[in-house]
Amino acid sequence: MIPQTSKMRVARPTDNLHKITEMYVNGLGFQLLGTFEDHNGFDGSIIGHEKHNYHLEFTHHKGKMVGKAPTQDNLLVFYFSDNDIWVECCERMVIAGFEIVSSYNKY
Repeated sequence: MIPQTSKMRVARPTDNLHKITEMYVNGLGFQLLGTFEDHNGFDGSIIGHEKHNYHLEFTHHKGKMVGKAPTQDNLLVFYFSDNDIWVECCERMVIAGFEIVSSYNKY
């Protein structure tokens, strides 16, 4: 079993590294934990919270286009136990540039 102290990092490629980093920092309140440039042609940003056991990593491969998500079900999902916090977060996300979409998979 993986130790509880492990960190999970979800990595996603993007054509808009700066924009998506700002959206997640401003819209979801993440911190920019680190960046890297030209690691074998890749630039990236790592965002999250220092004390949480998960991070998001967004990367851009110079000279390559990744386009949009490959399917409608390619989502990052965050669950909130407090509805008021969820509503507040949704409002911040829209202001930060996120688009509201209907769930393709209702579960």
